[in-house]
Amino acid sequence: MASVIPAHLPVPDTLPPIIDVEASGFGAASYPIEVGLVLPDGTSYCTLIRPEARWTHWDESAEKVHRVSRETLLKTGRTAAEAARDVNAHLRGMTVYCDSWYHDFTWLSRLFDAAECSQAFRLEDIRTLLNEAQAEHWYVTRLEVEADLCLPRHRASNDARILQATLDRVRTVWGNPVPHPGKAQKAMR
Repeated sequence: MASVIPAHLPVPDTLPPIIDVEASGFGAASYPIEVGLVLPDGTSYCTLIRPEARWTHWDESAEKVHRVSRETLLKTGRTAAEAARDVNAHLRGMTVYCDSWYHDFTWLSRLFDAAECSQAFRLEDIRTLLNEAQAEHWYVTRLEVEADLCLPRHRASNDARILQATLDRVRTVWGNPVPHPGKAQKAMR
């Protein structure tokens, strides 16, 4: 199940592309089950990923969060190769940002390894775009954005949209970024 959804909210072209990955759980055996992204123009893409035969780990508590069953993935998920091809087509040559770099990097690596192709974009932590004041206000701003957007379900593309809108709001309220990555990362923890 792949979808490209036009933005329902205006997003300035100055915002970077954002990606989010939902997974079967945490830990060494976990794998990606959904990839969602939002481009600078607000266009989004989201797809469920059918587990590879060797991807057997399943965490019930993770399913309670993302609300996607393994059965749904097996019935409607796209292959790793299809998902990787589409993600590369949308993000080729870009620097893309996420809020959980370690996990998203690991899950994207697992996706592209299974697809037997290279990732055609660079992944960075969104915290590198924040100054100290923005980082200090990130969590509260994100909660406000989540309430304002009222997105109906916890899905990867919705999470990416929330991250992009939060970045826009903290930049608007707390000024242009003056990167202090080390300080910003500590403030957001």
